[in-house]
Amino acid sequence: MAISIDNLRKGKKYRLKNYGEEFEFQVIEMPEDGEYKVKDLTTLDTYMLNELVKYGKGKDYDLDEL
Repeated sequence: MAISIDNLRKGKKYRLKNYGEEFEFQVIEMPEDGEYKVKDLTTLDTYMLNELVKYGKGKDYDLDEL
């Protein structure tokens, strides 16, 4: 069962599946406005979490802690 994005914690690692793609990331920053800055554990790129879900949640959406 997927956890809510509101339950993410700084420093923890997560796996997100959405529209057939899988991302493993670590939360780096959690500003007050709900924007999460994350670091991809595979490529070490940093980006905002909302970029991964900006097109909505697919039928395969799943968010789990590693």
